[in-house]
Amino acid sequence: MTQLENIYRYPVKSLSPEQLGSIDLDPGDGLKGDRRYALALGSTLLDSTTTEWMPKSNFLALVKHEKLAALETSFDAETETLTILRGGRQVARGNLGVPIGRTMIEEFFTAYMGDQARGRVRVVSAAEGHSLEDQSKPSVSIINLATLRDIERVLGSSLDPMRFRGNLYIDTGEPWQEFDWLGREVVIGGATLKITERTGRCGATHVNPETATRDINLLKALQQGFSHTDCGVFADVITGGSIATGDQVSVN
Repeated sequence: MTQLENIYRYPVKSLSPEQLGSIDLDPGDGLKGDRRYALALGSTLLDSTTTEWMPKSNFLALVKHEKLAALETSFDAETETLTILRGGRQVARGNLGVPIGRTMIEEFFTAYMGDQARGRVRVVSAAEGHSLEDQSKPSVSIINLATLRDIERVLGSSLDPMRFRGNLYIDTGEPWQEFDWLGREVVIGGATLKITERTGRCGATHVNPETATRDINLLKALQQGFSHTDCGVFADVITGGSIATGDQVSVN
């Protein structure tokens, strides 16, 4: 029996995940609040504090900026307040919904990233109907924990599942079974999702989320062990509804 083990969203792109017990999904959308905000590089051309989808190369992102993993962040959606800790000590806090709050966060990241910021970092939010995830179309990413165990077998070492920054973590008991679901519908709780494509991985998975170091060449390991560099699948929400950890996952 396959069940939904964990739900995560990432309020600010490339910063700490937020673990959820449940969430309502809407047709054609991803997880509400997922990658709602991002930290634009100083070199990114912007004329507003909101933006439609842009490639991750325009933002601070783990694929190039592993220092981000050394920070622990929390986001209060009700007050839109981002709190940043380093080594357990608060180093910045600001309301991303107002100019002065954004400025406080921007100043911190501009100083923290140094030359890598390419100028002054700017906090941007996703325009209505958009998300700042890596995909241009809002979607839900699914990771099979059984697949991660198989990758660990090839690596000969353990992997923190958060390297993959998925939204829904399931456990089918069989590795790579999720690849067989392409084009099929999956029912989780009150929602129905259609599996659309495999998730191609990038160098962000090389970053250890605990140590903020690049300690594994995961792309090379995937290629050598499995002849591809994919892990996880993307899904579109077809029928909206509530999902919660512990819900059964069934494939039609």
